[in-house]
Amino acid sequence: MLLPISFLVIYVVIHSLSCTFSHSCSLMDLNYIRDIQDPEHPYTLEELNVVNEDSIEVNAKQNTVRVTFTPTVEHCSLATTIGLCLRVKLMRSLPSHYKVDIRVAPGTHSTEASVNKQLNDKERVAAALENPNLMYMINRCLESAYCD
Repeated sequence: MLLPISFLVIYVVIHSLSCTFSHSCSLMDLNYIRDIQDPEHPYTLEELNVVNEDSIEVNAKQNTVRVTFTPTVEHCSLATTIGLCLRVKLMRSLPSHYKVDIRVAPGTHSTEASVNKQLNDKERVAAALENPNLMYMINRCLESAYCD
């Protein structure tokens, strides 16, 4: 069932206010990242269980968001790209005062420490986002998230 746009706007505003007062909420309820497409598969990150409601922590009091994602395989070559998709989507969706932390779930990737370092280093992220081919792939993964 499709809901009228005005109902969705009211829901998001009310839910955002309740998140502010409770100091924690789930981004999945707000649909920020659920529809990001996997770079290799014709499925969303949610459908592949790369992200789920339990993998997202929001602290509105401290203005922080942490997303812990689980790559589909231990040697996933696109783990960094998936993390960048999550970071870019949140950067575009959240107010700029939020600090975003993207992490690979512990023990789920062979180069977990390296991927985490790349995803949370401002200079490395900025350099990656200057790569036109990488940005093309990221934007392609995010397209459906903006089309709903």
